[in-house]
Amino acid sequence: MHPFALLFLAALLAATAVKAWLALRHIGHVRAHREQVPPEFAGEIPAASHRTAADYTVAKGRLELAEIPLDALVVLLLTFGGGLAWLDAALRPLLGDGLLHGVALIGSVVLLTSTVSLPASLYRTFVIEQKFGFNKMTPAMFISDLLRSALLGTALGLPLLAAVLWLMGAMGDAWWLYVWAVWVAFNLLVLAIYPTFIAPLFNKFSPLQDSALEARVRTLLERCGFQAQGLFVMDGSRRSSHGNAYFTGLGRSKRIVFFDTLLARLTPEEIEAVLAHELGHFKLRHVAKRIAWTFAASLAFLAVLAWLAAQPWFYGSLGVDRPSTAMALLLFFTVLPSFTFLLSPLFAWYSRRHEFEADHYAARHASAADLVHALVKLYKDNASTLTPDPVHSMFYDSHPPAAIRIARLQAAAQ
Repeated sequence: MHPFALLFLAALLAATAVKAWLALRHIGHVRAHREQVPPEFAGEIPAASHRTAADYTVAKGRLELAEIPLDALVVLLLTFGGGLAWLDAALRPLLGDGLLHGVALIGSVVLLTSTVSLPASLYRTFVIEQKFGFNKMTPAMFISDLLRSALLGTALGLPLLAAVLWLMGAMGDAWWLYVWAVWVAFNLLVLAIYPTFIAPLFNKFSPLQDSALEARVRTLLERCGFQAQGLFVMDGSRRSSHGNAYFTGLGRSKRIVFFDTLLARLTPEEIEAVLAHELGHFKLRHVAKRIAWTFAASLAFLAVLAWLAAQPWFYGSLGVDRPSTAMALLLFFTVLPSFTFLLSPLFAWYSRRHEFEADHYAARHASAADLVHALVKLYKDNASTLTPDPVHSMFYDSHPPAAIRIARLQAAAQ
């Protein structure tokens, strides 16, 4: 067996083992603290709500535990099991060796892996979310969303994929620089058009009708020196009872979006505090920094891909005997997660750091106490566990654990 094959197999097994260990730790830790509300939340979170949150977290953790070996098995079947080579050989007599073959090969793998993950998605929506009272989606709506997502992915993804494969074959050794430029332009375009063209395909967006709340929000925006195209309410309650608020878009297309479920649960003061936190992400350039880091990482990954694509052993060691640009892409993005998983704590730490900074910004431009009240309500209503396993949280959580976050905000309020 080629050394790279051994290296990849070791990385895959290590990542799978660590993921399973983390899931088991998380389930055990949450179950061990199921009966006791943390003292700092004892006056706000009823014991019954805390137990529900624990059960909800454990249910999701068990599903995660089942998906981990399945994902590893799919990767093994595609590579060492000869799945990619078989698909390549099956399509070649029908489509030849050209661009159409490459697009069809990658499209077939995407369709296959999406089909494999579909049962877990159905179980998550219609069993777990349904059991805990969050799901509002009907089977017809689920299928409709699935078809819309597939059509949207096809309309946006196929031209991009075709362009990438063409550039890989036509631009010589520097193809990866051209691909990176196209990738950056594509992502910026999607960010710009998402609020007005993509998001309305799945949800209804209405202008905020509460004049008192709108005035409060406008005042906050002026105080923070922020401009937005509009304030909108999204019908999130059609699919789920979870609540949220977010900014979307770039430049003049920026919008502030409130879930209708969020407006129904929080007071105007609490909504202002939540919005101040989201404003903090923009004013502190967190969004721009994350986009810049993403583009920088993609440039580095494409450089590595360009080198690997020129190495015959890269294909042979992973069960493929006919190199091609499409196969290089498939192999690279199949093996990459196994090598990068152990970097997850670094990415999660960077995200949590931004959350603390946005909280601090909110505490300076709104009420820290109101943000605390809002977060506690959201933890309760969304059944978010207050007692995550610290190691699992270090790997996966983009937001700080509830106790640490609340403690910092309470210190800021004082």
